[in-house]
Amino acid sequence: MTPVEQMSDKQFKEYTLNVLARELGPLGMARYLRTQGSQGTDYTRDRQKWLDHLTFDEILEQARTVQIPEAK
Repeated sequence: MTPVEQMSDKQFKEYTLNVLARELGPLGMARYLRTQGSQGTDYTRDRQKWLDHLTFDEILEQARTVQIPEAK
C-alpha cells in the first residue's frame, strides 16, 4: 500500500472511504459523511481570516514552495 503522505487526493479519498465502510459499515459511513457535509462554515469569511494579513507576493511565494507529486 502507498503511504498516506504519498497518496494523491483521489487515492486518499478512496482509501478513507474504504476505511470508513470497513470500520463503520454502510450506515455508519453514510452518517459520518452526512455530518461532515455541513458544518456551518462560511468558506469565504474563513478564507478572509486566513489570508487578509498576507500580501499577494507572500501568497505567491508560498505557492511556489508547494511540491506536486508527479502523475503516474
